[in-house]
Amino acid sequence: MDEPEKYFVPEPSKWPIIAAVGLFVLAIGAATCFHNDPYGPYILSIGIFILIYMMSGWFGAVIYESRSGYYNMQIYRTFRWAMFWFIFSEVMFFAGFFGALFYARNFSVPWLGGEGALNKLGTHEFLWPAFIAQWPLLNNPNPQLFPNPLHSMPPLWLPLFNTFALLLSSITITIAHHALFANRRRLLAVMLVATIILGVTFLLLQGFEYHEAYTEFKMSLASGIYGTTFFMLTGFHGAHVTIGTIMLITIWVRCLYGHFTPEHHFAFQAAAWYWHFVDVVWLCLFIYVYVLPLR
Repeated sequence: MDEPEKYFVPEPSKWPIIAAVGLFVLAIGAATCFHNDPYGPYILSIGIFILIYMMSGWFGAVIYESRSGYYNMQIYRTFRWAMFWFIFSEVMFFAGFFGALFYARNFSVPWLGGEGALNKLGTHEFLWPAFIAQWPLLNNPNPQLFPNPLHSMPPLWLPLFNTFALLLSSITITIAHHALFANRRRLLAVMLVATIILGVTFLLLQGFEYHEAYTEFKMSLASGIYGTTFFMLTGFHGAHVTIGTIMLITIWVRCLYGHFTPEHHFAFQAAAWYWHFVDVVWLCLFIYVYVLPLR
């Protein structure tokens, strides 16, 4: 009779509670920054520092356990399911923001403009009778409270170039994955570096686009529903690209140290899954946020 496969159970870890504290401080810092509190940037910086400390420590603990031979196939199956549910939760996270944008664009704004069933209740006449429904919403119902942006965000040329960059990065990470299967270490390292460069390029161009939006288009989070949904969707996606780039850098360093083999490389696989996820989210975002408003 075969001996049952052993399952590694780690000791109680401090990293989950540190992650929870970091996310809480980060959320408080972001909220205070939105309300122009002078202490907001400091609180936000503390939250970011706690999260960086947590990620480096937790990554290091998992790498140590993996390199020490504690893991077996059952552990890897558990990791795969955990990564699947994590990415699924991220899909639902972005689905909420896409849903808010869909509701605002297709229901709330037309209703305020006098369309739909609410027009029978006089919503348009009682609230803002001079409001004209359009998308992108460049003329807010209350411009004193929500300043109007001067222009919608064009899909050319920065967003389109960023789309090409992320699509190309999906190709380079796939080539790197196949190079790992074939044990071609040099090609693996080169393709990972190319993916990292494309990710950093995306973030730099998005930062330039934000500067253009604030300075030339006068659009911010306070610019009504259009500015809010734009910055929330693109901002959270940019945060995910940042996390994915950090993951890829960590994987690249581990590849240089020879941590992965064609048979055992789940950490690389998980980072590749996550990167493909942020690529797909950006493609949906580019079409729905940048391209469709041109109709």
